[in-house]
Amino acid sequence: MEPEFNLCEENWICLLGKNGAVSELSLPEALIHAHEYVDIRGEMPAQDIAVLRLLLAVLHTVFSRVNAAGEEAPIERPKDARNRWETLWRLGKLPEEPIRNYLNEWRDRFWLFHEERPFWQVNEAELGTKYEAAKLNGEISESSNKVRLFSAYSGESKQELSCAQAARWLLYINGYDDTSAKPKGKELPSPGAGWLGKLGLITAVGKNLFETLMLNLTLLKDGTELWEEEDFPVWEREKPRAGERTEIALPENQAELLTLQSRRLLLVRNKEKVTGVRVLGGDFFAKEFAFSEQMTVWRAVKEKKDRPPVFQPRRHDPAKQMWRDFGAVFPSDRNQGKEAVRNPGVVCWNEEITRMLGRKELVRFRVTSMHYGDKDFFVDDSFADQLSFHAQLLTEAGAEWRERIAGEVERCRKLSEVIGYFAQDLDKAGGGDGKPEIAEKARAAFYERVDIPFRGWLQRIDPETGGEQAEQITDLWLEEERRIAKRLGRELVAEAGDRAYMGRKRKEKIKGADAEIVYTAPGAYERLLRNIRRLLGDTRGEGIRDTGEETVGTGA
Repeated sequence: MEPEFNLCEENWICLLGKNGAVSELSLPEALIHAHEYVDIRGEMPAQDIAVLRLLLAVLHTVFSRVNAAGEEAPIERPKDARNRWETLWRLGKLPEEPIRNYLNEWRDRFWLFHEERPFWQVNEAELGTKYEAAKLNGEISESSNKVRLFSAYSGESKQELSCAQAARWLLYINGYDDTSAKPKGKELPSPGAGWLGKLGLITAVGKNLFETLMLNLTLLKDGTELWEEEDFPVWEREKPRAGERTEIALPENQAELLTLQSRRLLLVRNKEKVTGVRVLGGDFFAKEFAFSEQMTVWRAVKEKKDRPPVFQPRRHDPAKQMWRDFGAVFPSDRNQGKEAVRNPGVVCWNEEITRMLGRKELVRFRVTSMHYGDKDFFVDDSFADQLSFHAQLLTEAGAEWRERIAGEVERCRKLSEVIGYFAQDLDKAGGGDGKPEIAEKARAAFYERVDIPFRGWLQRIDPETGGEQAEQITDLWLEEERRIAKRLGRELVAEAGDRAYMGRKRKEKIKGADAEIVYTAPGAYERLLRNIRRLLGDTRGEGIRDTGEETVGTGA
């Protein structure tokens, strides 16, 4: 079989241009012209992360060995890494010669279809579970026995993929595949979902793709330490691993980790179109203390009282906006040590970059995550969100503000709980049972309304601002939050109707004893105002008859 579709020559990486158009470029062209494009823009954000990690693997490999001029210059000290990175950054674009020379050298390992070394695949996967193209396509993500009722694709577009599409989805399924593929061997361990699917992915985002690549090019582990091993991407391996469900040691270099083969894959095609894929479990390692991974949020799990916590990746909650996890992603207390707090490696790296460059502008981080169902047996949903704030918030100068921001996030959470209870009381006043879904819907409505204002407040924070001015900035946010909460409260009362105004009595258990409680809309609203006052400070007494921005009534 003649090799076909070389990723170093064919156009397959989707990039968003500054004019809003999406173009397909080859692997070297995407890197060399990264400064001319805004971002990677394939079929979905999760796929874009998989492509980003491939591009980063190439850059780690090349620029850990040679300098910007292409001269051999291995990184031997942390200072070398910082200087190498800053030199590349100051260029404003990636140097062409070192990238072309490297990819030309390894060109034969980038054939999508090859008799012996198909890219990102192994022939041994021929024995694996066979899926149609609808499984390979992450926008559909169907298995043979689970079909989506409403799909973005139909007909031939659902059953066939072009080579360029298949190349992108090949990276995606390797990183995010569910656990539905059946093992062929006996008594083999379960590798779980693909490695990227286990993570709470976080990446830094620049003004263009060049900046995004550079901001995620972690030449120092956690922004401080040299990597223990030389960068070694999967295509440089003399013979790729082919064993099913193979437990390996945690890679201590970025190129190997970024090209981890979580699955053994083999594309199935009919002439010029890819019609399916064969899948077996691939390489895996314990996710606990897997600190080589620089693109994930961590959580500490206390397994035993007399032992330090165990750190493992924490998936993002698809129901929560990114800012609601600010305290976990950007911890304020840096003095607790590694046993208590673990920052994402890419956040530590950007903190180091901020110090190196003295950045004063806004920085942007993006989270991407996959949501699975029933023991990761199928993909349920995927989502992405991003957050912008002043770069100095990442440094020691921003520690006090990070703590203040985390406090405001917690205050929002408490206020959302209050609004949820309020909605349940209104429901009871109107004749309902105050089911938990009522509270959840009200909390979601509150978060939807504070989302944009909170992001705006966060962007206005300059860590160099302190004292009375800092208090004024926070007070303005609290006033906005108070206004949003009260307006939502009035709207919920209006929706409850006349029956809720009249109210009713209900028998309920209070601390184990029977009690008769009267629920009315005015009473519920007065309790809401008291709780707002308790959480946000003083507020004027207001009733529930709305006359625009102001209200009149009995008072709280």
